[in-house]
Amino acid sequence: MEKFRIPSSLARMIYLFEDFELDQARFELRRGGETLPTEPQVLSHLLLLAENHDRLVSKDEIIDKIWDGRAVSDSALSSRIKSARKLLGDDGRAQRLIRTVHGVGFRFAVEPEFRGAETPVATVTETVIETADAAPEAPVSGSKPSIAVLPFRLIGIAGEYAPMADALPHELITSLSRLRWLFVIARGSTFRFRSTEPDVRNIGEVLNVGYVLSGAVEIIGSRMKVTVELAETKDGGVLWGEQYAGEIGDVHEFREQIVSAVVSELDVHIPLNEARMARALPATSLDAWSAYHLGLNHMFRFTRKDNEIAQGLFRQALERVPDFTRAHAGMSFTRFQNAFLHYVPDTDAEIAGARASAEQAMACDPMDPFANLVMGRTHWIEKDLDGSYHWLDRAVSLNPNYAQAVYLRALSQTMSGRGVEGEQDVDLAIRLSPLDPLHYAMLSTRGLTHLLRDHHQEATLWAERAVRTPGAHVHITVIAGMARKLAGDDEAANRWIELARQRDPDISVEGFFSAFPFNDPVQRAKIENALKSLGL
Repeated sequence: MEKFRIPSSLARMIYLFEDFELDQARFELRRGGETLPTEPQVLSHLLLLAENHDRLVSKDEIIDKIWDGRAVSDSALSSRIKSARKLLGDDGRAQRLIRTVHGVGFRFAVEPEFRGAETPVATVTETVIETADAAPEAPVSGSKPSIAVLPFRLIGIAGEYAPMADALPHELITSLSRLRWLFVIARGSTFRFRSTEPDVRNIGEVLNVGYVLSGAVEIIGSRMKVTVELAETKDGGVLWGEQYAGEIGDVHEFREQIVSAVVSELDVHIPLNEARMARALPATSLDAWSAYHLGLNHMFRFTRKDNEIAQGLFRQALERVPDFTRAHAGMSFTRFQNAFLHYVPDTDAEIAGARASAEQAMACDPMDPFANLVMGRTHWIEKDLDGSYHWLDRAVSLNPNYAQAVYLRALSQTMSGRGVEGEQDVDLAIRLSPLDPLHYAMLSTRGLTHLLRDHHQEATLWAERAVRTPGAHVHITVIAGMARKLAGDDEAANRWIELARQRDPDISVEGFFSAFPFNDPVQRAKIENALKSLGL
């Protein structure tokens, strides 16, 4: 029995042109309300061309997506196009609906209207159609979160700045595509939804996505205001929203700032929502991605118990999908935490385990920023700061809006004696992700950069902000005590150190340097003297 495949995106829409209805959900072509008898392969070609009506579809793409990459002769392909034309009352001479670009491919010659499919369709990775009367394959569980970025609305008289309503979401699509954990719908599909009040739930059904990002651009005199909203398509509820304002004269810089800020916010808010939804599911029914996001949520609580729970959830994800890059990376992160905070007695074994899991993540996907980040952390805990910087810098290059990688690169620079460079990076990280789970660490690192430059008052302010931020661990408390000591406030310094001892009676100079392996001799001596003066 011959099988051929329809891309997953071709499963939810009805295309309307002339008096035809091309129904993806029912997999049928109708004219005047009557279903036309159609060969499945011919219909698949029509669907592919209609979906991509705004561009040329190459022969190679057709073969890849419809014929599953098999060797197909030009005559076989031409035969299917000829049959499609015949169904539509078209031919090779008129090319009213299907145009041929000789030697290259084909284009759908009209821009169809479209609406959501009326028949519910299961969420699948791909749909398999057989030439006999067989049911579609069962849905595949565990798909990654998905998002559609809509064209922004224009408010007011935009004039020459009207293209911003399309330019901003286009850049957001490009930048969000760097988030390897997120499936981003292409512009060609999302930009068909131009509405002053988009129906988020309908868009979710049509495009089969969990989230929609919409926005508006408003010009007021010499000022531009951009409003952005993230909504969940299941119930249409808004998860996050923000307004950005700037001078029109600085439009290019302003645009870059908005894109960076939005991408960083979504990198936090979507995983949090995915974890929230996963918590509502029975543990036995968690798919790989749900288990991963729930594990991520526990991992960022920074307690011994939550770290252990996170490891179990990452294992659960890997049992379902053994080559799940991010689950391997999460496992590396938790084993690093075990060594970094001495959650388990055998820190050497945890360091080795962190390295092994990081290497597995890199083997699965060397372009994943999270995989590169945990590889960098592994080198850090192994006291190889040069190696750490290499991997963290690579993570940033893969996703310049990855705040955690930017912060860790800053810390690596600071421990290597390049504090000025570290200051720039940590300031950027704080701007990129003010609600980041590692925000406490970013603040503490900023305190360290001040401390090492003998800006003791500034160091104290930043270090104590870090201690009071959720997630702060015992080493953050020690840094606050050290800052107070160097600022000449012995009483406050002793209070912080006493609090640190309550959390970990075994804190010591050696333990601090095993976590933060400063290799600049002058800086290391400064820190060591301060710690010893505190009785460590």
